[in-house]
Amino acid sequence: MKQKQADFFDQVYAVVQCIPAGRVSTYGAIARALGAARSSRLVGTALIMAHDPRLSIPVHRVVNRNGLLTGKQHYGSPSEMQERLEAEGIVVLEDQVQRFDQVFWDPGEHL
Repeated sequence: MKQKQADFFDQVYAVVQCIPAGRVSTYGAIARALGAARSSRLVGTALIMAHDPRLSIPVHRVVNRNGLLTGKQHYGSPSEMQERLEAEGIVVLEDQVQRFDQVFWDPGEHL
């Protein structure tokens, strides 16, 4: 991995570590907070690489801009992402975070 990309991934991980339990953020919001608004897919790639439980990065708290659990296929089971969110009090129906506007955490406002 190139050093520049590795640095960006580390920045993504730092932001994701700040998402409070019971809240979610989006790939795009994280990219914008890092000054790379057009890099939401790269944020997703970084999070795929962070699924190692030894890293303790709460990647389950990152969803797409509509609150959909688009990253769920990267977990050990199809329901694991939803189960982790529900354990934090987030309601998920049909792979979509409910009351998304209330549980959304914008790193651009909080960091």
